[in-house]
Amino acid sequence: MRADMQNLFMGIHMLYHAHSKDLTIRDMEPELARHGYKVGEREVKKELEHLTDLNFLTAHGEEYSLTGTGIEEFKEIQAMLKELCSEVLDPVEQKEKARTEA
Repeated sequence: MRADMQNLFMGIHMLYHAHSKDLTIRDMEPELARHGYKVGEREVKKELEHLTDLNFLTAHGEEYSLTGTGIEEFKEIQAMLKELCSEVLDPVEQKEKARTEA
């Protein structure tokens, strides 16, 4: 996966986890690795700082907390993902077969 796409998904994962508890680089690095992201501490920190710049998270010490803006953005992301998943999670083979039959 391209780095820009990975960062987008990684940011969504971070917003999701920020709903439960404050985030730290130390906690997020193994969590993201568990989901298949190939990132190190530097990339995790960069994405946390990016989300902070967008006002989705706020930093206090080594921890990052979800902001009201972050909650609203995550709700919009959830709605968009629900719609997107209903379309894109069909197996590709079925779509190709339907096109050739039409």
